[in-house]
This record gives sequence, C-alpha cells and structure tokens, in this order.
Amino acid sequence: MKLRLALEEKLLDVRVRDRLLAENKISKEDMKKYIDSLPDDTKNAVPLDHEENNKLQ
Repeated sequence: MKLRLALEEKLLDVRVRDRLLAENKISKEDMKKYIDSLPDDTKNAVPLDHEENNKLQ
C-alpha cells in the first residue's frame, strides 16, 4: 500500500510533472484532482521579512 501511494505522489512531483503531461502519462484532470485533494496549510504559514533576510547575508 505504501509503495502505491509513493508512486502516485511521484507521478505528480513538480520535477517530472511537465514531462509526464507531455508524454500523456498523466492528464491535466489528474493533476487538478491531486492538487485539489491537498490539505490547506495556510494556518501553518510563516510570513518572511525580505529585509530581515537581506541583513543575514
């Protein structure tokens, strides 16, 4: 079961997604269904202060 889930996630990995779409191995509908199924984690987001990051460099 874990292997099947890992393979499904790999099919929609951003690093290979465009190639798989071009080869018709996944459809845009499959991609949209996967993206829509992801949980909304906006409550866990942390705003970044661009100016503060520049001081660290």
